[in-house]
Amino acid sequence: MTSITFFDATDRRTAATTRVATRVVTRTRQHDLAAVPAAIRSEWIKLRSLRSNRAIFGFTIVAGVVMSWVLATFVKTDPYEHLPFTVANTFMTATWLTTVLAVIAGILMYTSEVQHGTIANTIAAQPARWVAVAAKAAVAAGFGLAMGVVGIIAGLASAVASGMDMGDTSGLAVAAAWGLVLTSLAAVLGVGIGMIIRHSSAAVSTALVWTFVLENLIRSMAPAKLSRFLPFSAANGLLSIRSAGDTAKTLAAALTRPQDAVLFAGYTMVALIAGAVLLYRRDAD
Repeated sequence: MTSITFFDATDRRTAATTRVATRVVTRTRQHDLAAVPAAIRSEWIKLRSLRSNRAIFGFTIVAGVVMSWVLATFVKTDPYEHLPFTVANTFMTATWLTTVLAVIAGILMYTSEVQHGTIANTIAAQPARWVAVAAKAAVAAGFGLAMGVVGIIAGLASAVASGMDMGDTSGLAVAAAWGLVLTSLAAVLGVGIGMIIRHSSAAVSTALVWTFVLENLIRSMAPAKLSRFLPFSAANGLLSIRSAGDTAKTLAAALTRPQDAVLFAGYTMVALIAGAVLLYRRDAD
């Protein structure tokens, strides 16, 4: 007797669908890495859609122009060196303010999503949260770099137009490069601060109070060998500028520019890693 076995085509289609679904659901590190470019594009679109970023970018240009013009027109003489200002020692003056603005822009890149409730959509679209963090950091660094470039160009153009002497211009390129390193890192630092605090007003206020008040108080009371390790002491060192509270001891104990760069990058990485850890532990609400 011959027996014939019949296979249900429906069962075959179901099994094939199950196998395909299993392959899609399983996510590997390669899938996460492949998602990074798309995540960066998404963050770039968000960056361009925020009106506050356009305002910050425009203010960076205005600050560069105004700061150089004020020094050339009204101040004219360096209060520390007692020598006339030149293009070489004024074109970077506004970069310190650009650094602060870059921190604020980085903060808003994350906190604006929390404020508008879109962070949950970001995490749902990309479950590997480190990909979202890496994309935000990359876009923030690029935005901080762009802010530094336009601020320096605006400051240089204003200083030249004001009629100041050029001075020693041999170090212009090196000074500008260090300034761009600082503004790029500052924006990423802002992302980390925003991820930690999450509320726009609280995060921006904390950054400003620390920058303009608390760090200056600490610097005035702490020994010079300790205060040189503060984050915006490192920023001053990268820009090769003095603050009102600097003394002969603090200047003598100052770090080199490469050391200041490593120090500021360290603060940036600590803030970003702390923010990423909190992002993994918190619900995306």
